[in-house]
Amino acid sequence: MPSSFTRRSVVLTALALPALAACSGGDVAGTDASDAGGSSGAAADSFPVTVEHLYGTTEIAAEPTRIATVSWVNADTALALDIVPVGLPLVEWGGNDNQSTDWIDAKLEELGASWGSENAPTTYSEADGVNTDEIAALTPDLIIAAYSGLTEEEYATLSKIAPTIGPLAANYTASWEEVLTTVGTATGRSDAAAELAEQLTADLAAVGEENPAVAESTFIAASLSTTDHTISIYSGDDTRPRFFTALGMTQAEVVTENTADENTFYFDWSAERGDELVSDVLYTWAAAGDTVETFQDDPLFAQIPAVASGALVLTPDDHQTLSISAASVLSLPWALENVVPSVIEAAQTAQA
Repeated sequence: MPSSFTRRSVVLTALALPALAACSGGDVAGTDASDAGGSSGAAADSFPVTVEHLYGTTEIAAEPTRIATVSWVNADTALALDIVPVGLPLVEWGGNDNQSTDWIDAKLEELGASWGSENAPTTYSEADGVNTDEIAALTPDLIIAAYSGLTEEEYATLSKIAPTIGPLAANYTASWEEVLTTVGTATGRSDAAAELAEQLTADLAAVGEENPAVAESTFIAASLSTTDHTISIYSGDDTRPRFFTALGMTQAEVVTENTADENTFYFDWSAERGDELVSDVLYTWAAAGDTVETFQDDPLFAQIPAVASGALVLTPDDHQTLSISAASVLSLPWALENVVPSVIEAAQTAQA
């Protein structure tokens, strides 16, 4: 069985290259403000609560105060609910200089738990898979892997350490809304989670409402590789189509017609048939150094209508790619500021 990080790399090579995808709280504490990590504020819901996931149900008897997380998205979600995890994974793909993300760093600062402070969470590597030893050493009372590729065997191992929320959907396809709702329930903050979801959904929808060119545009979310001229198209429940749809755009018919079933989150496409990828806007992540001109100057990719018309959207670095590929309630507001302007520009070009 390959390691979790290997699977995660494939998905973020599926998150990037599918060769296959509030207000500030009070004390930041476990039991008092001197503890590293833990909850901020108090749960509003009553306990026990039960949450469902791929591997069954998990009962949480009391409000968790020492939460550890696995994979991407889960720590973001706890932080958005003003909970500082006692432990979270290093961001070893697409991270910033802190091996974190800009959105995590900003929220930790808001909650008085900046890196290097006594309230900062412990971090651990997942380069060799789920880091059960480091997680166990933190004596968590809840482990969150709602967004993950956790196997049933790994789930069983973590469940011996603490109640564990397994993946809500296979292969890192749980939506940010599903994760937020589940973590809100598990931590007694279901009302806060619902408010966050409502606000973010409205903020995303406002892009199309305030920019008619966006609402009028069709899109394809893809991965174009300039090294071997492969094309992969994201579809179905993948996070990238969800992102563009949430902005008010419509997925191109060529994607819908070639998606095998609802469980297909990507499919390959021959570069020689690039002219058939008809859409107003096309999104791709970009390798370091690639620009719009890189794709426009490539004879195969230049056949793609959106590339030829200048309506190509790039995320030119892994950090931007991560913000929509491992989309969370924390990363998407960052993407609204750092990715969406190029989407609006491309849509305006397409509709000119």
